[in-house]
Amino acid sequence: MKPNYRRCVSCKKLSPKEEFWRVVRSKKSATISLDKGEGRSAYICGKIECLRAAHKKNKLGRSLKANVPLEIYRSLWQKLENL
Repeated sequence: MKPNYRRCVSCKKLSPKEEFWRVVRSKKSATISLDKGEGRSAYICGKIECLRAAHKKNKLGRSLKANVPLEIYRSLWQKLENL
């Protein structure tokens, strides 16, 4: 079976979706969460440069068509520190 490919919202790198972190805007409640739920998704690399650019230029928010809360960015930074 072919892997599902996704593109990073920040650096535009194309890779299998398992290599990215998924940020989801829920279909029903319009809340933003990490790796859970059904709805509009955006994918981001686990690199400092990608996360910094995504936060600074609101790339996740534009991709999800919603405001991304600071708690989501804090969670992503914590994930990055734990690598």
